[in-house]
Amino acid sequence: MDWVQVVIQGALLGGLYALFAGGLSLAFGIMRMVNLAHGDFIVLSAYIGLVIVQGTGMHPLAAIPFVVAIMAAAGYLLQRGLLNRVLGDDIMPPLLVTFGFSVIVQNLLLEIFSADTRGLQTGRLLTASLSVGAGLSIGWLPLITFAASVAVIAALQLLLARTSLGLAFRATSDDRTTARLMGIDTRHIYALAMAIAMGIVAIAGILFAVRTTFDPAGGPARLIFAFEAVIIGGMGSLWGTLAGGIILGVTQAIGFAIAPGIGLLFGHLAFLLVLFARPQGLLPRTRMEG
Repeated sequence: MDWVQVVIQGALLGGLYALFAGGLSLAFGIMRMVNLAHGDFIVLSAYIGLVIVQGTGMHPLAAIPFVVAIMAAAGYLLQRGLLNRVLGDDIMPPLLVTFGFSVIVQNLLLEIFSADTRGLQTGRLLTASLSVGAGLSIGWLPLITFAASVAVIAALQLLLARTSLGLAFRATSDDRTTARLMGIDTRHIYALAMAIAMGIVAIAGILFAVRTTFDPAGGPARLIFAFEAVIIGGMGSLWGTLAGGIILGVTQAIGFAIAPGIGLLFGHLAFLLVLFARPQGLLPRTRMEG
């Protein structure tokens, strides 16, 4: 068995997991909010992409900007209209509200699309690969996904470090009361953060949908992968999220290579090992990165 190929494929899968986790990490880092509907919004993005592709005939990857715009607008309105009302020192209200959204999204998708699995077809791109020598090949689709993940993380890092909006994000994350006294509209900042997080969710949803099939009940599994990637990498660390996704993907790939039925178990065991040995994660940040 070519273990180098296994590790490469696992690392590329980790790029998708990092995309799953990117929006979750951003929302927690800025708002200290855990969104239990995060995985369901990923699946919702996949279905929105499906509707656009079937309605227009465009390539699934070309639909990404449209899905991003829809999800970002929905994220802004959702945060501004409802979630801002339940944010505070008590973490339970946001958990309960987002859990409710999870139930609603799953049931709406089930009612509209039924429980049948769906997928977005990319034609030859699904099986096309790049030969890198020595019998190794890398699929173009996993490579595009990994590149998108790195690009998203790098863009977020630049946003937080080099822009006035990033400064407002970090100030609000550090002390929202002081930020409000300095004239920052924290409600608007939170809504913008959720809009960006949902835009990342849209990218993750489309790239997930072109790699495998999906159904209305698939959200919780995506949420678990996102949580594990965030915890492994360290809460609030953007590059740590990418590292966490890669570790999760590689361990799963190794598990699948050993026996098809234990791949996911290997990933969960890696998560538990990191949680036991280093609860703060591999690259923790006590403040939002800048």
